[in-house]
Amino acid sequence: MSYDTATIFDIKRYSINDGPGIRITVFFKGCSLRCAWCHNPESFSRQIEKMYTASKCIGVQACIENCPNGALTLTPKGIVTDTERCNLCGKCAEVCPSKAIELTGYHNTINNILDEIEKERLVMDQSGGGVTFSGGEPLLHLNFLIQLLDECGKRGFHRAVDTTGYTETANLLEVAKRTDLFLYDLKHTDSVKHKQFTGVGNELILHNLCVLAKTGADINIRIPFIEGVNTDVENVEKTAAFVASLAGKKKQVNFLPYHNIAAHKYKKLGKAFEQSQMSEPTAETLEVATAIFLNYGLDVIIGG
Repeated sequence: MSYDTATIFDIKRYSINDGPGIRITVFFKGCSLRCAWCHNPESFSRQIEKMYTASKCIGVQACIENCPNGALTLTPKGIVTDTERCNLCGKCAEVCPSKAIELTGYHNTINNILDEIEKERLVMDQSGGGVTFSGGEPLLHLNFLIQLLDECGKRGFHRAVDTTGYTETANLLEVAKRTDLFLYDLKHTDSVKHKQFTGVGNELILHNLCVLAKTGADINIRIPFIEGVNTDVENVEKTAAFVASLAGKKKQVNFLPYHNIAAHKYKKLGKAFEQSQMSEPTAETLEVATAIFLNYGLDVIIGG
């Protein structure tokens, strides 16, 4: 695929949780991690995908009639797609009157994205905001991302990158040359548990964070806070000690409490969602963790 296009699954305007001020957030499709709690499962694959909501289907069958490959069938449980015949052309979604069928992800160009960003210039300038590149993992689209960052820099936009840190170190450093703020995710200090819940170990992620901090980059640490995964005192203590040891000024830390809001998305994608032992952290758990981070001289914000 040309560097002039990338697969995007959303562009969110008036975002207030992805960096300072009011922002526009561009969500890239594709991620190397498979976090068990992820609330954007449509971000996993780099490919365009079909989503189906049976409760929205009103049975008019326009989708079946419009499918050029005969890939759809109406059953008592709703529309069923033959994935071997479906080529994701989107013609079914185009004619679905109730939006029961949707495609998630579309190919976009640098110029089109820049045009969308420019539309928000006034509100971003007035609020001290900017543009945030998120995902998925934006660094999976490295050359496209670099071009976007360069163009946004020329136009005077504040640039933030929300990353898992799971990428080649050299790639992260190239992005750092043209990024004003990193939103860097930390999931767990124990690599075995990290792999259990995300599919990959954490060695590269922690290494990259240390290297990035030494460059003097502005970094906000974002910790998804999930009961049953990473809220135990031992892990919180180790995480706080690690963050406090990073080079440069003390990092802002955001706890992102887990909420079970993604189950319906997994169902729409036809994927299983296993909540298992995951649950929302209690107020007491958040209070204890916040106190531990404060003891290391770190400011904590709940949410954001």
